[in-house]
Amino acid sequence: MARPWPAGPTPGVLEVRVPGSSANIGPGFDSIGLALGIWDVYRVSVTEQPGLEVVLEGEGGPDVPCDERHLVHRSMLRAWAALGVHPPGGLRLVCRNTVPQGRGLGSSAAAIVAGVVAAQGLHAAATHGADHDLAGFDRSFTNDLASAVEGHPDNASASVYGGMTVSWSDDEVPGRVHSVQLDVHPDVVPVVLVPAAQLSTATARAVLPERIAHAQAALNSGRSALLVEAATRRPDLLLAATREWLHQEQRRASFPHTMGLVDRLRAHGHAAVVSGAGPSVLVLATPASIPAVRALVDTGAWRVLEPGMTSLGASVQRVTLREQPAETAEDRATSHRLH
Repeated sequence: MARPWPAGPTPGVLEVRVPGSSANIGPGFDSIGLALGIWDVYRVSVTEQPGLEVVLEGEGGPDVPCDERHLVHRSMLRAWAALGVHPPGGLRLVCRNTVPQGRGLGSSAAAIVAGVVAAQGLHAAATHGADHDLAGFDRSFTNDLASAVEGHPDNASASVYGGMTVSWSDDEVPGRVHSVQLDVHPDVVPVVLVPAAQLSTATARAVLPERIAHAQAALNSGRSALLVEAATRRPDLLLAATREWLHQEQRRASFPHTMGLVDRLRAHGHAAVVSGAGPSVLVLATPASIPAVRALVDTGAWRVLEPGMTSLGASVQRVTLREQPAETAEDRATSHRLH
């Protein structure tokens, strides 16, 4: 039976920061993710007025719902249910999004992780008071639940822990996900190429076959092992290490321009792959190779980002009153409260 929300003063305003990510890296389908230096920032607070208020800023546009369908809010409810506690009666959520949405850069995973972290932070602050260390939220719980909501752990784990992560499911405990961070070689630099078009993950995954040949699985397995070696010690092997057989070619018809750019970059020796479910392209470059990568990209059709790789995952902290921005007319115009 769920416990009621803690009585007493509201826990104040919390700020949750979560990095975007690239996943399905080459042969690392549903298992290898990379946290990028692109951040979504959320400010959450319990309100005395009942209902939900959502304020949107940055990436997303009119397609992002400002009601109970918002993915951060839905993930908060999942987390509170898992924690065995009723949600608070009133909630305000301010979303400052910089992760491009629908581009294969982990925007949904970032939102899910943010919701799970925010739910833990608000409940801990309401239960234990102002002196409680919110930074010590349960990352294993966050990783398990976010991976379950997302459906696969690669993006979620990178956003939870930061860096390049390898994740796998527990053999004996259903729903448990394990992740390790790789010590990435300092010469490995992510370059992200973002098109104007969007593509949903569900659409991209729908064309994948249910079965593949044993020989292809064996080839992919070998390159996955090689990717760990290339990313950590041998960047000169990245081109060979990012060859894969599980997901990119099967989706070529879904994003022909993406695959055309991947083909062109790889033909010139650059370790280019589809980022996540696409349609963005990730290049695992080196500092010396970045100018050559840029020279092969039509900047009229593709936005070139050098976001860096962050070793920091999700975080939560309190926000003092002085740090809270005043609500603007634009905030009020893009917010909606449900009763």
